[in-house]
Amino acid sequence: MTTKTPTTATTTAATAPAAPVVPLPPTAARAITVAGSAVAFVGTFLAWTWTDEFPGDLTVTGYPGGLQVLTLVGSLLTLLFALSGYGIRGLGWLTPGGTNSPVLLSALGVLGTTGYAMGAISQELGGLVNLEPGAWVSGIGALVVVIGALGLPADQPYDADEPHPGLWGRIRHSLTAPEPGRAKDLPSWAEILVIAAGFGAGLYVFAYGIGTEYSELFIGFLIIAAFGFTAVIRAGLLKRLSALTAKHRNVTLAAAFAAAICFPFTQSNDQFALIGANILIFATVALGLNVVVGLAGLLDLGYVAFLGVGAYAAALVSGSPQSSIGVHFPFWAAVLTGAIASLIFGVVIGAPTLRLRGDYLAIVTLGFGEIFRITMNNLNGNSGPDVTNGSNGIPNIPDLEIFGFNLGLPHDVLGHELTRSGNYYLLMLLFTAVVVMVFRRSAESRIGRAWVAIREDETAATAMGINGFRLKLLAFALGACLAGLAGTVQAHVSYSVTPEQYQFAGSVPPNSAFLLAAVILGGMGTISGPLIGAALLYLIPAKLQFMAEYQLLLFGIALMLLMRFRPEGLVADRRKQLEFHDTGQLDVPDDKPLPDGATGVAKAGA
Repeated sequence: MTTKTPTTATTTAATAPAAPVVPLPPTAARAITVAGSAVAFVGTFLAWTWTDEFPGDLTVTGYPGGLQVLTLVGSLLTLLFALSGYGIRGLGWLTPGGTNSPVLLSALGVLGTTGYAMGAISQELGGLVNLEPGAWVSGIGALVVVIGALGLPADQPYDADEPHPGLWGRIRHSLTAPEPGRAKDLPSWAEILVIAAGFGAGLYVFAYGIGTEYSELFIGFLIIAAFGFTAVIRAGLLKRLSALTAKHRNVTLAAAFAAAICFPFTQSNDQFALIGANILIFATVALGLNVVVGLAGLLDLGYVAFLGVGAYAAALVSGSPQSSIGVHFPFWAAVLTGAIASLIFGVVIGAPTLRLRGDYLAIVTLGFGEIFRITMNNLNGNSGPDVTNGSNGIPNIPDLEIFGFNLGLPHDVLGHELTRSGNYYLLMLLFTAVVVMVFRRSAESRIGRAWVAIREDETAATAMGINGFRLKLLAFALGACLAGLAGTVQAHVSYSVTPEQYQFAGSVPPNSAFLLAAVILGGMGTISGPLIGAALLYLIPAKLQFMAEYQLLLFGIALMLLMRFRPEGLVADRRKQLEFHDTGQLDVPDDKPLPDGATGVAKAGA
């Protein structure tokens, strides 16, 4: 008697894996993406709701407004990225690093902005019934765009252990894939025009964001700006612009400050110019902290105290009726007083503490920041000498007057009325230019290279003959002086100084935690990184005051996401990119020297 054994066909059929899903053909996926972008674009010219109770007046047909404009811009950007994949002459310049990853990211921005707009309308007006056909057209178009973009092949190959990623894997790959290589060179005049256009676009985006009149529009702006900026990075445009700015450095600086000078003339609301002035104060202090943290690698958690020293010193000699000194220095003398006072405090605090390293130094500087705040609070005539009026601070600080030009009064400039906030914005812009020049010259000097060596490995730097303590003390003193310089202007802009303004952490910048976050998130060791980081960290809380209870929570979430996807910061130098990415993930030319003199191949293989 014989027994039958199971056939191999049966066993194979029972254990065989399911057949993989057939991906969408690239040609069809690109056609769907283009069609969806066009549909979302057309929908913005139709009414999204029937009543003007929702801000932005989305009831007009043929004239986009409010959140419709953001969807329009996002769909147009997605359409251009998608069309560049067809090899259309001229559009290929927009995507030197790849045509598919930027399409997906910008498509997600369109879907996020449109979906948020539809949800906000439904929540504020009481249901989806309040949505007009235009909102549905743009919403369906945005969804179709994402579906089509997910069907496009990746610009870079996937890892071997992830041959068929899902939705999250596809998005993650678009965010973390290697950055693009170099593109063809342009004539010098064309490169200068590209630099000017880039800074002009940056000025327009910043002015639009700071001028948003209601919270719904600002949240939609954040969504489309975040995905759009990431899409521009993945397309290779930011890297191309960075290469051009490095090649034409003087033109870049001139274009940047020319764009910044134009900002107050683009604002009709004095409040927005005041936000711009405070952003420059915050950014200048962050750039000073970048000397300490970004170049020398010293973790300072009490840096805001140096800003307070400069502000209090300037307030005491400002001629305020509540000043205990009772003197009134001219502008230049008040600035020097604040800067020198902060410099002295930097040397006094740094001399006994800079022999510490790492966490120990961070704890000591944190203690100094708290000691400064408590001391200013106790110099009230009861707990100590009457110098700072305690918790009341020094109010009624008069406006500055420079060569007969009173910054507190409006002035007519080229037919445009420059308000008090605009005057202080331009003054702070001048100070920012000085700080940028100091930082740039310091970073490129022998002292700057010694700071970088100490940051990377202090023991090795000391073995090579570098006096670590002296150079760390110099970095500490220089950073403190730059913070005091900004503090002198802050005292006059805010009319008063109080101890509560200079805490380690809080919901309102500047404070030590936000300053350190601005440097790290923006990009340590760079010039533009802390400026961009400080602008974002000041602008977002200022525009989202209705979410004050959740600002620190949202800040923590954003911090974790950025550390996950871009740990080197928004604007990072080549050294940081190589440090935070795997070998071979970055396109560093073999003949391009790195900051320490090593070539790209040698550094990547280290």
